[in-house]
Amino acid sequence: MPIVNAETITTSEPATANRSYLIPFILVTSLFFLWGLANIMNSALIAHFQPVFEISRAQALLVETAFYLGYFTIAIPAGLFMEKYSYKKGILFGLILYACGALLFIPAAKLMTFGFFLVALYVIASGLAFLETAANPYVTILGKPETAVQRLNFSQSFNGAALVFGPWIAGQFIFSGNEAAMTTTALKQQAADAVIFPYVMLAVIVLMAAFLFFITKMPEPNKGTSLRFDKAIFKKHHLMFAVLAQLFYVGGQVGIWGITINYVTELIPGTSKEDASKYYMAAGTILFVSGRFLGTFIMTYIKDHKLLTIYAAITSMLCFVGIFAEGTIAVYALLATNFFMSIMFPTIFGLGVRNLGEYTKLGSSLIIMSIVGGAILPPLMGVIADNISIQQSLIIPALSFIVVLFYGWSGYKIKTA
Repeated sequence: MPIVNAETITTSEPATANRSYLIPFILVTSLFFLWGLANIMNSALIAHFQPVFEISRAQALLVETAFYLGYFTIAIPAGLFMEKYSYKKGILFGLILYACGALLFIPAAKLMTFGFFLVALYVIASGLAFLETAANPYVTILGKPETAVQRLNFSQSFNGAALVFGPWIAGQFIFSGNEAAMTTTALKQQAADAVIFPYVMLAVIVLMAAFLFFITKMPEPNKGTSLRFDKAIFKKHHLMFAVLAQLFYVGGQVGIWGITINYVTELIPGTSKEDASKYYMAAGTILFVSGRFLGTFIMTYIKDHKLLTIYAAITSMLCFVGIFAEGTIAVYALLATNFFMSIMFPTIFGLGVRNLGEYTKLGSSLIIMSIVGGAILPPLMGVIADNISIQQSLIIPALSFIVVLFYGWSGYKIKTA
């Protein structure tokens, strides 16, 4: 989940004409890919763990709860850590946490303990909180100030590439050969072990990135004003509504991604989880990435809050189609939500921190913490899926996007008590 930094960041080092930041820029851009990969792989784990551990959908969706609790609990400590030490040390610490969490998949699989996997995912997400807090400020200073926005968009495109690449990795290495009925402990162990290779490879790549960061001289962004709490922030009504809207947006989006593979295999009988991940999930994430780029372009003609309102209304309607339609129509409606969800996180964030002045850093932190919605709403969807049907579980995101619609319609307006 991209964490956006709304402040203008400058380097603490004196400007040097003709200085090349190519290597640091490549390294920082790689972070966007690495955290995108960790995010999207959760969808595969949710579908994969259900037969391995004989757990319900609601229990499997605790994968998202563990992951987003990591973001929620570590986002502010990560910012404070970098204020005290440095952004580079924050990145190194985040990469080490990420790698440790990925390596914890080895004992978790060998012990066949679902709770152990949840701990591993929490550790991974804790590392990502550090990476995402540091990456955006870094990108803005690694070059000319007038091209900072272009660099940031370029770097974030690699996050999108990971969202497309991740489902293929899951289909190829996790689901392939592990979809037969798991009637014996040996078959369950084989399926549990299937997650080891991709996550160990991920850990190796992350540790290589950490080493390259360690040996590379990096400029240090100015830290700006210190993060401090002021209850006056609660008088910023548009910010408070942004926190609420972001909570429901993230919960809805994460829930949709969490059930997509199961949804496809259930509504299109005969579809394997491998195909659901490689083709259907990947198609959804391609729509998400293309929607982000196209939405950014459309905003040059339609005001951001109006486009947010329109997209939220369409997304909610598509969720209702997913509830009441059947077969491929329902599946295509679910996948189409990705296109319209794509602009919501950065748009809500941008509207929420607008005109906050000295409260920008605190307001940013509150919106970042609101991604705890990804820990809360998906398990509720799982309860509905287990007790009624997986289609009916879409009522949660359908209502969530109505909250986003309200924010784009009225909640974004800047008022003070």
